[in-house]
Amino acid sequence: MTSLPPQSSSAVRSRSPWAQKYRGATVEDLDPPPALSSHPSDSISNALLRAYERDYTHLTVVSRDTRALLGYLNIPRLKQLLQDGSVAESDTVERAMLRFRRRGSVYKVITMDTPLEELEAFFNGGVDGTAPQDFAVVTDASRRFVLGVATKADLEEFVRRRPA
Repeated sequence: MTSLPPQSSSAVRSRSPWAQKYRGATVEDLDPPPALSSHPSDSISNALLRAYERDYTHLTVVSRDTRALLGYLNIPRLKQLLQDGSVAESDTVERAMLRFRRRGSVYKVITMDTPLEELEAFFNGGVDGTAPQDFAVVTDASRRFVLGVATKADLEEFVRRRPA
């Protein structure tokens, strides 16, 4: 009687319930649009206009000097802040952006090679499994360049249009 070799992570992944939907697809298969970034000193009105032009719901915010990822603008939240009077269109993006916490935080790196089942798990539980996420910043493996933004809606659209 011969023993079976240990299963690889890809073999285990192929048995997950999500694997049936995605069949080995990665974030690259979502064809995410290029990231649209603002700078903290940009006006909110400028950022809103750029988001509307491309029908984006999230904009990354990067440093003008180092291009380091600082945070993001959630456009639906920004609309609410404007409506409430918390910010004005003439204010800078820095007043409305949500900052990434750098110290003591663990970030899940999402690249073009990330399997879609991992992306779905990220959306459903976040980095540490405690909070759902609306979007993921897609970077290169070293997290130096923002390549795009993937949303839960992008994932749902991929599943909807993919033949069974």
